[in-house]
Amino acid sequence: MPSGWQFDAPVDMPILLAAQAAGIKLPSLCRNGTCRACLCQAQTGGVGAPVTYRIEWPGLSRDEKMQGWLLPCCAYASADLVIDASDAVRAAL
Repeated sequence: MPSGWQFDAPVDMPILLAAQAAGIKLPSLCRNGTCRACLCQAQTGGVGAPVTYRIEWPGLSRDEKMQGWLLPCCAYASADLVIDASDAVRAAL
C-alpha cells in the first residue's frame, strides 16, 4: 500500500510536476485534466481533497471531488495530503 514517499508541492506548482521534481513518476498523458490518466485518490476519509484547480472543470464529477479523487496534472495542493497512486514509480533523478 503506501510507499512512504514524500515530496513538497509548492502552491504554485501542479502536484504532478512537484512529484516529478522529487523523482516520483505518476501516470500522465494530457496534463490538462481531460484524459484522466493521472486520476488518483487522496486518503481523506470520504471528504474532498485539499486541492485547488486553476481550470474551471478539470474532468472530475462533483461526486468524485467530494470522494477525494483528484487529477494531479492540474491540481494544486492547498494543505498536506496523502495520495493513493498505485501506479507511481520512483524515477531516477
